[in-house]
Amino acid sequence: MKPLAGSRAFALLFAAGLLAGCQTAGDAPRAGSPESRQLAQAPQPAPEPPLTRARAAEQCWMATEKNHASASIDRRADIVTKCIEDRLTAAAARR
Repeated sequence: MKPLAGSRAFALLFAAGLLAGCQTAGDAPRAGSPESRQLAQAPQPAPEPPLTRARAAEQCWMATEKNHASASIDRRADIVTKCIEDRLTAAAARR
């Protein structure tokens, strides 16, 4: 029975280690502390990179596969080509 007691002790220590990393209400930063000011500032989303032809092609193929799956490959290629041109034109107009 000793090996079983050792594995129980290991499991108990492992669980205690996992719980030790949990933050409780008592661990929360106090108002006005530098930590609370850092938490209050929402992270700014990264600016979206410019639309490249490769990214437009990827997006258009995914949309075409979803919306026009039953169309022939030649028809889907035509749809994708038009979609790429439309997206690049719209992206250029937004600049």
